[in-house]
Amino acid sequence: MRRSLIPAGALIAAVAGSLVLAPAASATGDHGDNGTVKIHDSKTGEELRKNEPKVCTFYVDAFGFDAGQKVSWHIEAWANNDQEKGTTVKSGLITLDADGHERTEDMTLPNGQYKLFWNWEGENGRAKHKVFKTDCPPAETPGTESPGTESPGTASPGTESPGTPGTSETPGATPSATDSAPAGATPSASTGTGTGDLAETGSSAPTGLIAAAALALAGAGSVLVLRRRKGQQH
Repeated sequence: MRRSLIPAGALIAAVAGSLVLAPAASATGDHGDNGTVKIHDSKTGEELRKNEPKVCTFYVDAFGFDAGQKVSWHIEAWANNDQEKGTTVKSGLITLDADGHERTEDMTLPNGQYKLFWNWEGENGRAKHKVFKTDCPPAETPGTESPGTESPGTASPGTESPGTPGTSETPGATPSATDSAPAGATPSASTGTGTGDLAETGSSAPTGLIAAAALALAGAGSVLVLRRRKGQQH
């Protein structure tokens, strides 16, 4: 009777010991598999344990892993973007802090759907993963103008600034026929005042008398010469 109690006590002790050691073994085996990762908008505090599946600029935030674990992560194109599904578009390596927490740098991706894969040292299960979407508004730079527009008050090439004469003249060029005549110029022929004729001095009548007298004297001289020649011949 007494002998049968000893094996029973040993069995109870063995079972109790296994129950005490089981949680410790389980914790050692998980080695951080109970951690989690979140997608955060760049303006979201890294202490918040919430996931944001629709972002523009974002980062990845990790919680609850083992202290000092080394993590490798990558992001693959998933849907509704220009990349083939499964193409790695971002990747990196980080080491978690003493609390099993760390975050990546801020990053951006073209609009579309992506999937994060998070792997760490000593993992027993499979990578942590998150599907998310980037949706950024069209980029606009305030104060810029589209090509071909001009700022107010700026003259286009080939145009004249306000107040600039419409035509330019070459220094020393001959004035055109349309230029106005200077004051005191000779009247035109259409005025009927003799423009275009040679200038005259005095009256035309005395000039004619003098010419006739000269012709008469010349004729008289010729007669005298003829008479003198005839007298010498006789």
